[in-house]
Amino acid sequence: MEQVRWGILGPGSIARNFADGLAQATAGRLVAVASRNSERRTAFGDRYGVAEALRFADYESLVSSPEIDAVYVATPHPWHAEHALLAIRSGKAVLVEKPMGLNAAEVVAVTEAAAQQGVLLMEGYMYRCHPQIARLAELIREGAIGSVRHIRAVFGFAARFDPASRLFDRNLAGGGILDVGGYPVSAARLVAGAAQGRPFANPEVVKGAGLLGETKVDEVAYGLLTFAGGITAEIACAITRRMDNTLTVEGTEGTIHLPDPWMPGRDAGPSDAVLRITRGGETREEWLRDPRQLFANEADLASRAIASGGTEAPFPALSPADSLGQATTMDRWRAELGATTFAEDPGVVRRLPRTLPRGLPEMPRAAIPGVDVPMSRLVIGCDNRDTPAEGAVLWDAWMEAGGNAFDTAFVYGGGKHEAVLGQWIASRGVASEIVVIVKGAHTPYCMPGAIESQLDISLDRLGLDRAPVYIMHRDNPDVPVGEFVDVLTRLHRAGRIGIWGGSNWTATRFSEAAAYAEAQGAVAPTILNNNLSLAAMERPVWPGCISSKDAATLALLRERQVVHLSWSSQARGYFLPESLRDRLPPDTRPETCFGSEANAERRRRAEELASRRGVTAHNVALAWVLAQPFPSLALVGPRSPGEIASTLPALSLGLTPTEVAWLDQAADRPD
Repeated sequence: MEQVRWGILGPGSIARNFADGLAQATAGRLVAVASRNSERRTAFGDRYGVAEALRFADYESLVSSPEIDAVYVATPHPWHAEHALLAIRSGKAVLVEKPMGLNAAEVVAVTEAAAQQGVLLMEGYMYRCHPQIARLAELIREGAIGSVRHIRAVFGFAARFDPASRLFDRNLAGGGILDVGGYPVSAARLVAGAAQGRPFANPEVVKGAGLLGETKVDEVAYGLLTFAGGITAEIACAITRRMDNTLTVEGTEGTIHLPDPWMPGRDAGPSDAVLRITRGGETREEWLRDPRQLFANEADLASRAIASGGTEAPFPALSPADSLGQATTMDRWRAELGATTFAEDPGVVRRLPRTLPRGLPEMPRAAIPGVDVPMSRLVIGCDNRDTPAEGAVLWDAWMEAGGNAFDTAFVYGGGKHEAVLGQWIASRGVASEIVVIVKGAHTPYCMPGAIESQLDISLDRLGLDRAPVYIMHRDNPDVPVGEFVDVLTRLHRAGRIGIWGGSNWTATRFSEAAAYAEAQGAVAPTILNNNLSLAAMERPVWPGCISSKDAATLALLRERQVVHLSWSSQARGYFLPESLRDRLPPDTRPETCFGSEANAERRRRAEELASRRGVTAHNVALAWVLAQPFPSLALVGPRSPGEIASTLPALSLGLTPTEVAWLDQAADRPD
């Protein structure tokens, strides 16, 4: 087998460990290094015999070199995700040091990019590649200690305090959890998974406590995890406290103890390790001996996977899905302590480039009368980003894709989601470039007197002077429609809102509001925000929800050319493949609202057309909404850059009126 040619980004201590491992590996070899520091680049290149032509002063040159097959990302924590994406988008396999990203949102972006590019991605937990971990999993699956009940995993050391070091500097994502806490987390998840016959398991409950130090990083952290089946785990890490650094698994019939799970032979061989298995009061030892240093196992495992054309390394190395579960668990643990990185600060300016693939369809924009900025015909829902870090990854990608319309509401996240969006808007300075749809007056506060006070709060959270588009989130038929029109007219004339409309309003009520406004010289509603999708809403998604897919409403929209903004435009995932629909939580399954024989036929037709056009049925369903004979905008809910990318092909379909009618079972099959 021809050896995989590796390049290293960032020649620090961990890079030297990996380079030493490569020197002892059989499947890979080091050929290139990149560093912006010439002295470090020269010293590293000399030490490992890197040719002068392959010592790069910038990372872009290394990842684009045809002499490189794979890239090892060994830069400091804050740049792991960025540099992994740089290499991935250049078509290179990537081994990225842990943590893969500063939070789960970044890890999602990296794993999606690797899947899009079809390249191997592996997170560098070198201990997972040591034979003792594979043997541990094997023993658990064999029932060597009965059923697993409890796991104890600990990794802590006492470092000299230096506020400028990567361990203590919050601007370098310091702290114990991101540095060494991932070891006990990943071990507990592996053991719990092995007990269930799977590569890993994610905890159902995460509890934690610890100490934040002078620089506000977590210096000591303890955690309690609960997995399905009643398996529990206690985990701990520290950068200022020595711990025993062991892994113990307790079962119903015995225990397995690893006295050196994390670092056997890190700097030099041998990397011998022992597992102590106790059962029936007797303890036996299994020694796994290797004359090489620890990283040789990782280098060989990753290189063989790359050489075989794989996109993920074999177990027990972390797969991309495992890395995502890892990041999510660590986020939850940090949240328990209140330990955040700079990437999660309000007003964060951190950007993660290259989250989207090249060649995506152009986002069309619509000039809406009364709205100063032409708005993208796809509108992104902002009801699910809990932190500025999560929002930044998604919304930066949305703007990069050409999207500039954002939908939010007073009630989303109890106000948190408006505030997070507002922090992102301020940090990016894009208030004049985007269109924010602000919704208020949700039941039970759907009353004229509640609108202005809620609007004031929403605008304060968002950091805006006015709402370009204001929509009443619900209607209240017990209130004369003129009372709502009067309040919204006053707010419009005061410059507090632009155009306005209603969400979950009937066509009759909407027409009454328009007629009242015309008679009184008031400002009429011009946008309707109901459900509209290729699949008819058979049962309300939420109480009080209304669909526009009825003859009276569709006639109103066509005849008056009312702007329609459809929520659940893709029917909550009804048109996704069955394998993906089955992964959705039971309470969000689209069949609960859209399941019917008529909709099943619509889905079948969408799948047929999708097959002919080289897209997905999900794309066809969205294209159907955009192809309506009135100004039609679609609210979409991507939660990651990859979901944005998978949504955009709908924009290039350009369905004909005949196709639109056929999909809805209103015409014969198009030629």
